[in-house]
Amino acid sequence: MAKQGQLKICSKGHAFYKSSSCPVCPICEKERQPEADFLKRLSAPARRALEGMGIHTLEQLAMFTEKELLARHGMGPASMPILKQALASKGLHFKEQ
Repeated sequence: MAKQGQLKICSKGHAFYKSSSCPVCPICEKERQPEADFLKRLSAPARRALEGMGIHTLEQLAMFTEKELLARHGMGPASMPILKQALASKGLHFKEQ
């Protein structure tokens, strides 16, 4: 079976194939675990989108509207119910539009 995509090697020496220009090593990504539980339940692209915005806590998440989050690359509608439930569990909600 032929590998698809371009062979890439991350800074830790992991070899992987990617068909896109995304530089993220899937091996490193599996090894990396976020501290916040709500981030663990998201897909890797959604988690990276939030982390890229500086969001590491539910209190930080509550400072954004759903629209602002969905405008970010990597965030999709499937992430919203997970985030809403996490916020509600702490008595929080997304910022109003």
